[in-house]
Amino acid sequence: MSDLATAQLQGVDQAVLRLLREELVTVSRRGYERGLVAGVSGNNSVRIPGTDLVLIKTTGQCQGDMDTADTVVMTLDGEVLEPGRKPSKEWRWHTAIYRVRPDVGAVVHQHPPYAVAFAVANQVPKIVHTAARGHVRRVEMVELLPAGSPELAEVITRMFSDAELRVALMREHGTIAVGPDLRTAYFRTEYLEDNAKVAILAAQIAAMPLDEHVHLAVDRAPLAEDGG
Repeated sequence: MSDLATAQLQGVDQAVLRLLREELVTVSRRGYERGLVAGVSGNNSVRIPGTDLVLIKTTGQCQGDMDTADTVVMTLDGEVLEPGRKPSKEWRWHTAIYRVRPDVGAVVHQHPPYAVAFAVANQVPKIVHTAARGHVRRVEMVELLPAGSPELAEVITRMFSDAELRVALMREHGTIAVGPDLRTAYFRTEYLEDNAKVAILAAQIAAMPLDEHVHLAVDRAPLAEDGG
């Protein structure tokens, strides 16, 4: 461990670090419980304020089963500061986003199914409702590259160098959302997924007008008396 990294870690308020670990666990569990990620997939991270350090999920851990021991501190250069804990293999592009985006305080990577369906179809969903228009604004697509690879990190870094970008789809993979804090980044993921779901439902409704495709049975039962 480098002297600079050691000094930074020692200078972190332990109460603040504990709260960040707890929040990372809480947000990660919420994503799993809401069906935004399956198995041991996905990874979230948060910048430790006032430092060049980041807290990220450890590799191979289900977000739904996480506790604070499943988080690890590392530098933006990739140095792990807690021996015995291995960060997510996606750490390269997490740390790269923090390097190019000083405004970003957290990165959330989930696999929400409706948004991923668009990514599998190699399509970017239109922004179809006002909530997504306000919170997501626009969506970009990251090309398919091996998970955790330097090549993937390079593409994501270049894309998120745009200070206005908040969310992106990863082709056949998942989503990336950034924000000034962990909950904002997470909620942008929820808005992205809700927008994708509504876009699909709206397309289905437009393709199958209800008056032509829904045939209700004739109700011959007598009218129910008021009061049941």
